Amino acid sequence: MKEAEFAMPVPTPFRLDLTAWALRRRGSNIVDQWGNGCYSRLLMHRDSSVRLVVRQRGSAVQELVVTLRSEGRIDEQLQVSTRSLVQKVFGLSSDLTAFYRLAKADVLLEALVTEFAGVRPPRFPSMFEALVNSVACQQVSLDSGIATLNRLAQGFGVSLVDDGQTQYAFPRPIDLVHLPYERIKSVGFSGQKARAIVGLARLFAQDDTDLAHLDQLTNDEAVTYLTAIPGIGRWSAEYVLLRGMGRLDSFPGDDVGAQNNLQQVFRRDTKPNYEEIKALVSRWSPYQGFVYFHLLLDKLRAKGVL
Repeated sequence: MKEAEFAMPVPTPFRLDLTAWALRRRGSNIVDQWGNGCYSRLLMHRDSSVRLVVRQRGSAVQELVVTLRSEGRIDEQLQVSTRSLVQKVFGLSSDLTAFYRLAKADVLLEALVTEFAGVRPPRFPSMFEALVNSVACQQVSLDSGIATLNRLAQGFGVSLVDDGQTQYAFPRPIDLVHLPYERIKSVGFSGQKARAIVGLARLFAQDDTDLAHLDQLTNDEAVTYLTAIPGIGRWSAEYVLLRGMGRLDSFPGDDVGAQNNLQQVFRRDTKPNYEEIKALVSRWSPYQGFVYFHLLLDKLRAKGVL
C-alpha cells in the first residue's frame, strides 16, 4: 500500500470532529467514517481506490494532516485534487466572521453557537452525491435514509481493504448508469426513488455535467431548475443548495427535523410550517443554513452521540 501525507492550514475556530459529524449526520454512515479522531472516506483516482484520512493537530496554530493510501499511484494531481476536495467538504473557505458577530448579538443563538464553536459548513464532494442523498432521505427518517445509502455503497460502490478495515466509496454515476432500476430498488429504495437515482446517474454520466451553471443562478432560480429533475422536490432542492452548493442562506423549510428543532428553539406550541420557518430563520440571514447544522449537532448531542 502506497502512502502520502501533507498538511493544510485551517481557519480559527475549527473543529474537525464537529464538522465531520455535521457531514455524517448519523454514526451508522459507512461512506463518511469517523473513528480515533480521524475522518476517512474512499476516493477514486484513475480507476484506483484511494483512502483519504484526515486528522486535526495543533492548538494555537491548527492544521489538518491529510493521508492518502492506495494500491495505485499517488501522483501530484491526486494530491492537488484532494486539497481542493478537503477545502470544499469541510467548508474551509467560508468566511464566518459576520456569522459569529450575528450570533453573539442573538439571544436564541449565542449559547448554541458557543457550544459548537469551530464547526464549519460541510458539503458533499459532488452534486451527484448531494442529489442522491436528497432522494434517499425524502419522506423517511434520517436513520432509514442513511441505511439505504449504506446498502447502495456496499452494493455498487468500489471498496478497499486497508489494515483489515473495509471502506466503501459512494457510487459514481458510471457505477449506476447501466443498472436497471430494479437493481437499485433491491437495496431498499422505492420504485420511484430507484428510477430517480438511475435518471441522475444518466444525467451526470451521459452529459458529463456537474451543474456548475447553477452557481450563476439565484436560490429561487436554482430551486426551479432542480425541481424540474425527476424525483427532486422542494425539500431536496433546498437541501442540495445547502449541502451540495454551500449556500448558507438556504434553509430546507420542509425538513421535519428542522421543524421540530425550531419548535423548541422558539418555544412554540406547534410545529412551524414552511412559510413560518422561512420567516423565523430570516433573523439569521444570510447564515440560516449554517444554523441548520448547529441544530443538527444539538440533536446529536442530546442523543449522546457527541
